[in-house]
Amino acid sequence: MRIRIEGKTPLSGTYRPSGNSNSAQALVAAALLSEQPITLSNFPDTLSARQMVIHAQELGATAIWADKNTVVITASQLTRRSIDQDEADSSVGTLLFVAPMLCRRGYARLELDYPLNRIRTHLDALRDLGIDVLVSSGAVDLKTTTWEHKDILLTQTSVTATAIVMMLAACLGKETIIRNAASEPHIEDLAKLLNAMGAQVEGIGSNLLIVRRAETFQSATFIISSDHIEAASIAAICAMTGGRAQIEGVKSKHMRLISKIFWRLGVNLELDDGVLYVPKHETLTVSNREEDVDSSIETAPWPGFPSDLVAVATVVATQTRGTSLIHEKLFSNRLLFVDKLKAMGAQIVLCDPHRAIVVGPTPLHGTYLDTPDIRTGLGMLAAALVAGRPSVIDNAQVLDYSFSGIIEKLTSLNAKITVEHD
Repeated sequence: MRIRIEGKTPLSGTYRPSGNSNSAQALVAAALLSEQPITLSNFPDTLSARQMVIHAQELGATAIWADKNTVVITASQLTRRSIDQDEADSSVGTLLFVAPMLCRRGYARLELDYPLNRIRTHLDALRDLGIDVLVSSGAVDLKTTTWEHKDILLTQTSVTATAIVMMLAACLGKETIIRNAASEPHIEDLAKLLNAMGAQVEGIGSNLLIVRRAETFQSATFIISSDHIEAASIAAICAMTGGRAQIEGVKSKHMRLISKIFWRLGVNLELDDGVLYVPKHETLTVSNREEDVDSSIETAPWPGFPSDLVAVATVVATQTRGTSLIHEKLFSNRLLFVDKLKAMGAQIVLCDPHRAIVVGPTPLHGTYLDTPDIRTGLGMLAAALVAGRPSVIDNAQVLDYSFSGIIEKLTSLNAKITVEHD
């Protein structure tokens, strides 16, 4: 899919982000722990979330759509114990199904088409839980053995590893302590669903979780929280274009630190009773001066500034008066897209794969852009919306992977976007 964007149009109006796609993926897997119906509402219409439902059906569950954003999943039985390469594709999200398969069948086989080091933290956690892990060429066989009281220290604050351990602890362990756990909003959603299903999860929102198993998993209904990444991205785009907007249905606690970081880049956001207000910004100016640069933005595990926002933050920095250091501490490839911004006129020095210095403001001009992944895609879309000449973004369908109807919703804010299908 190719989209054509006419930039330099103020985006204004009311916007409601979709449900968190990462939450949806974890909750679909958790639904398979129970034989009873699990109803998930505010379910995002994203490719990643829909694929998880399809995978759940392939494992033996039924999925009934009450409406476009509500799905009822019932796993009265699981008929398979393996995930094929075609199903696993390139995402580690399908790893989440390992938990219900081990809980319900005592065995799981995962066939891989990606390097084993991508899931090393996950396999270490499974071994710590007493799971037998047998690695062979292109596959991992997992089998439950004896489970006693466990006190687990994750080697990394991995969201997927935390989710898998939580689900396993909810059905196999009498009590499990998880240290160095991830605490992202989608982990909060998973913990709350497990509680609604009969488990007991304490420490929600922290890096120390205590999970007590459910004697019987019961039926539950759960409303998926809104996507904080989508909300923050739209707020930043509206501010850069000089628009005025209100973003509804957000959780204020998920936006507090994000708002503070964007304030450093001159974006002033106001939070009030689940609504994120974006006032009109005539200009953007960095708000705190540091020793060598005017502003410094660093990514960190939640509740730190999310890596998923680093592309949009970098674009904001190109439109903010001052010098900004963008420091991506968690991943080594998230800043490589800055060459695309430089081609649009941005003044950026990529110091190394983790650090970029941005001097703003600089007018961006439209150009042809190819989007290799979802995170870069959102940044490219933001850049095109503030550019002075039209832009064409190829491979734009990657936006559908994690964001539901974002093109249509931006159009409702007066964005001038035309979709061209191949």
